[in-house]
Amino acid sequence: MTNRNTVLITGASAGLGEGMARRWAAQGKNLALCARRLDRLEVLRAELEASNPSIRVAVRALDVTDGDAVQETFGDLDAELGGIDRFVLNAGLGKGASIGSGKAHANRETAMVNVIGTLNQAESAMEILTTRGEGHLVFISSVSSLRGMPKAQNTYGASKAFVSSLAQGMHAELDSAGSRVVVTDILPGYIRTDINRSVKTSLMTEFDEGVDALVATIDAEPTRSLVPAKPWKAIGPLLTLLPEKISRRFV
Repeated sequence: MTNRNTVLITGASAGLGEGMARRWAAQGKNLALCARRLDRLEVLRAELEASNPSIRVAVRALDVTDGDAVQETFGDLDAELGGIDRFVLNAGLGKGASIGSGKAHANRETAMVNVIGTLNQAESAMEILTTRGEGHLVFISSVSSLRGMPKAQNTYGASKAFVSSLAQGMHAELDSAGSRVVVTDILPGYIRTDINRSVKTSLMTEFDEGVDALVATIDAEPTRSLVPAKPWKAIGPLLTLLPEKISRRFV
């Protein structure tokens, strides 16, 4: 495992992004934190720097659907912190409704953030990492990407399938070229955050346990991993193999 000293996280003002920021700050890593809500990032920065005086934390307001803003922000943060070693593309949205139910705006917003927003981030991060010749690019997908999801999770699952496919394709390209840029596709299961507040399942992992597993897995830099491993390492493959009437019980 390569030591990554400076980590950029999008969607860092709440949920898994905020949780990961706290864990890596405690490890002594410098952080670049992006989200739409700058006020929350500034409160988080003050807290992290007070608790971990040796680190630097830079924050920026960012709408990942704005490609020009992503490129400018990533470049500015890279320069400010002296080089970003790891980009965690975590910004995501979980709004949604059944297709044709009159809530197309929610589905479009989720698709824009999770698909176009992720593509914008990947483009800008790779320009920086390719120039540097090494680094770690992390895509936060979802177990919902493994199989088409019904109702409110339909567009969300489809958008996360795009995220995983993009990550896997980039890994294949970079690995075959012998690149020192590592690409990781992370598929979190149900972890208790706001995005999962309406989900009722016995497979829910508590927040702290989920974030601990997420950070440990990312630090190991796998090509692809379901998180937490228990129960998703076993259940994940079944979601793609079992008949739909059976697999839906797990999601």
